[in-house]
Amino acid sequence: MHNDHTPEELQEAVREIIVERIPFNRMLGVELEECDTEHAVVRLDMRPEFVGNYVRGVMHGGVISSVLDVTGGLVALLGVIERTRSGKLAEKLARFERLGTIDLRVDFLRPGDGDYYLAKGYLLRTGSRVAVTRMELHNDAGVLIAVGTGAYVVS
Repeated sequence: MHNDHTPEELQEAVREIIVERIPFNRMLGVELEECDTEHAVVRLDMRPEFVGNYVRGVMHGGVISSVLDVTGGLVALLGVIERTRSGKLAEKLARFERLGTIDLRVDFLRPGDGDYYLAKGYLLRTGSRVAVTRMELHNDAGVLIAVGTGAYVVS
């Protein structure tokens, strides 16, 4: 059992799915900064449409939740790819069509103030049917804005 792809090929293939093919993610403007089989970093630039509190000019909680969910789903997919050791990368990526969010918990720690944000996702566990992930959202100053835990169906 071995991987038939390089880390760079994995990142490019995953970027194609997460950034290019999903209309909602394109609308958000998420960008894949980095990923491997255990973690991922997604960048989101602040836009006027994302403001939730117009007095303070901070990001809406729904946008925060969305970028954490995107990141968690991405890490769940990476976990499935790692768990499926044999086969071509395209076959492994086809598992994405069965991936879906079961549960998402978000804790908002500070106002979403910043010019851009980095969502970091970590794989906690990948089973045969469910993957569990942990996500953090930091602003451009490195301040922790929110954390999340997600459960994703992967079978």
